Amino acid sequence: MTDNDRLKKGLSRRHIMFIALGSAIGTGLFYGAGDAIRLAGPSVLLAYCIAGLAAFMVVRALGEMALRNPLPGSFGRYAAHYISPLAGFMTGWSYVFEMALVCIADITAFSAYMKFWYPEVAPWIWALGITLILTVVNLIAVKAYGELEFWLSIGKVAAIIGLIAAGTVLTVFGFGDHGQYPMTFRNLWEHGGWFPHGWPGFIAAFSVVVFAFGGIEIIGLTATEAQNAARNIPRAINAIPVRILLFYVLALMILMSMYPWDELIKAKDTSPFVIIFAHQGFHHAADIFNIVVITAAVSAINSDIYGAGRMMHGLAQEGQAFKPLACISKSGVPVTAILVMLLVLLLGVVLNAFYHDQLFFLIAAMATFATVFVWLMILLSQICMRLKMSADKRRSLKYAVPLWPTGPVLALVFMVFVFVLLGFFDDTRPALIVGAIWVVWLAICYYAIQVLDKKGRWIFKKRADKDFSHHRVSEI
Repeated sequence: MTDNDRLKKGLSRRHIMFIALGSAIGTGLFYGAGDAIRLAGPSVLLAYCIAGLAAFMVVRALGEMALRNPLPGSFGRYAAHYISPLAGFMTGWSYVFEMALVCIADITAFSAYMKFWYPEVAPWIWALGITLILTVVNLIAVKAYGELEFWLSIGKVAAIIGLIAAGTVLTVFGFGDHGQYPMTFRNLWEHGGWFPHGWPGFIAAFSVVVFAFGGIEIIGLTATEAQNAARNIPRAINAIPVRILLFYVLALMILMSMYPWDELIKAKDTSPFVIIFAHQGFHHAADIFNIVVITAAVSAINSDIYGAGRMMHGLAQEGQAFKPLACISKSGVPVTAILVMLLVLLLGVVLNAFYHDQLFFLIAAMATFATVFVWLMILLSQICMRLKMSADKRRSLKYAVPLWPTGPVLALVFMVFVFVLLGFFDDTRPALIVGAIWVVWLAICYYAIQVLDKKGRWIFKKRADKDFSHHRVSEI
């Protein structure tokens, strides 16, 4: 591989920290939390804790592999090597599928946020505008992406910390009881209890809650472009549990204390974080927080384009995607792959023009399938890697997954549970059906590529199995 074919190491420590942070705080929290609260009520806090633990186990497993051998395409390449080439193909393209769906959901949320101020403007106009702007940013250089993500994430973090601090003061001292409903922690259990819809509602919420953490695995894709990855990536991953506790559990607990959850969910197509201030009479605060949730949506779209582009680049290097997707610009950007994501986002613009109202929930359910499938393959890859290693090599791992093997196995069980969950409920069953069709389609495409690869190697790059050559003797 020549220098012109390589991704550039343009992500500094602060970029990596805030990319990891931004991936854990996005549309799934600011917009999707409304659907999760609607299904589970206050018990959604427990659901976020459980799903967050599973997500942390996934990124720790990914971190173990990425620190041992950082590669373009990350977990797609690991699945191809440690499980099978078919598994790698399915994992990589399912992640691209996930990012494409999440990207469409994010531009849909962005359009909904803008509607708070400009209800007369068609949603697709906002979707098109943000699509073009962020595509240009990602085409410039990886540093441009990292800088934008850094500043957007700072805004999100500051806003949530401010919400928690202000909400705690208002709730404890009652300074903000200007609306119809008093601010009190009793709102968490006085409106139907902790489980107002019973266990069925609590379980159903996982289909939305897991979506909130989708994309957190992007940290593995930054390994090849990170400066001092051996130090910066573990630090970013290790902070994830604190982020989940602070930015999801504590923030939503304050939110549902400031305003009854059953009233909060009555307003649709707007972030519950904005509704809370508007209904309590803090209209300027509502405007400010609408800026914050817009920032979160922009950050999420930015990361989606980055993640999908890097995965397609890695797949092309592995010989599992068309050769042009491996093309790198002079600034080290996979330009063809990013342009493919532009086409996907333009499809999202069209969908927003004709199917805006129900688009987010449907896309979120399908993205949940893709997310869980990718997480499942990451865990299986890490387990297979461990099984191929000698005891001495396992002890020498720089960033070993905790609670081995119990932790990864329990996380695997959780992934299977979510798959079953998607098929159990009428609203999410279509997502499972689409997901099953997607997996079958990938298998057909994989074997078709094998035929094309033999008859016309100019279509695909030569496989990059040599990237693992220095591990093989010790593993077998």
